[in-house]
Amino acid sequence: MKAIILAAGKGTRLRPLTNSKPKCLVKLAGKSLLDHQLDTLLECGVTDIHVIGGYNADQLINKKYKLHQNYNYNNTNMVHTLFVAMEELTGREDIIISYGDIVYQKNVLQNLIAFDAPISVVIDRDWLSYWKTRMEDPLKDVETLKIENTNKIVEIGKKPQNLSEIDGQYIGLIKVNSQFVMKLKHTWQNMDKSILYDGKNYDNMHMTSYLQMLINYGWDIRAAFIENGWAEVDRPSDLDAALTNWKP
Repeated sequence: MKAIILAAGKGTRLRPLTNSKPKCLVKLAGKSLLDHQLDTLLECGVTDIHVIGGYNADQLINKKYKLHQNYNYNNTNMVHTLFVAMEELTGREDIIISYGDIVYQKNVLQNLIAFDAPISVVIDRDWLSYWKTRMEDPLKDVETLKIENTNKIVEIGKKPQNLSEIDGQYIGLIKVNSQFVMKLKHTWQNMDKSILYDGKNYDNMHMTSYLQMLINYGWDIRAAFIENGWAEVDRPSDLDAALTNWKP
């Protein structure tokens, strides 16, 4: 089992907390977001950990993981950042992919590790209660998620018109089965680089856009459901809201 944490972005919405440091080093409950993730991964037996930095990446040097650098972080997004560590995607083990601005409890990661699917995506079914602590209008910053046949994801990452289009919320935590890792990499390499993906060019594609494209290609992507036990820190106000949905 290998973990790749995507931590290249500038975290502009977290300013002034990110004026001089990467988003993943912002502290929550006395410890950085990254340290919370590292502790949880290590507690679950995941020791082969890779962090992909960009903005102020020199601050991310640490003996607990291997650091990779997205030198073009100003002009790229999550999917491009993931494949900066392309040499680590060998197909010899399952890959956990995590955003750098989230934290999650041990049971969330254990559930993901135990879940069996080509691609497993952690989905919070009780997202609405958490979103109401973060913003007045839950629809303002949320994405569609449509499920069929118990846990098969058929739509992800669109702009919803109402709550009925949201069967849960993607938290930024994924597992790719080892048998599909090379195919995941080759699919990305062979994509049309001249077109837009949900309004973004190839290098700036969102992870949800990539997942939706895989779904459209017929990939079997499943929801590993949770109810709370995680938090996202995207704005300074999220630091207080995090403690309503996640416990250190």
